[in-house]
Amino acid sequence: QVQLVESGGGLVQPGGSLKLSCAASGFTSSPVDMSWFRQAPGKERALVATMSSNGERITYADSVKGRFTISNKENLAELQMTNLKPGDTAVYYCNADGVFYFSEPGGAVRWKQLEVWGQGTLVTVSS
Repeated sequence: QVQLVESGGGLVQPGGSLKLSCAASGFTSSPVDMSWFRQAPGKERALVATMSSNGERITYADSVKGRFTISNKENLAELQMTNLKPGDTAVYYCNADGVFYFSEPGGAVRWKQLEVWGQGTLVTVSS
């Protein structure tokens, strides 16, 4: 079973920094796109940043360009957030979308197209 576990959220003052991590497990390999979404109180979940499986395509929401950096290496996706603002307060979710490969007994390999979400981590920006 594929699992994404986020960590790194917390309370930070405006202008501060935080790094969120997303550890992926439960599969053999996965050429998937990794993304971070966030959901503020009373608002819909929105895309913050996404990185293609080969790392060649990276996009950011306009509101975080120049302040947030997404990375993904060896099943660990991270979101480095700097110059945080009160408007960045939200629950942040990690998302993996693509083909996952699973090793089977006897050497067989099966694959499955999945979209997986983490449980979310709360980021609060306040003085």
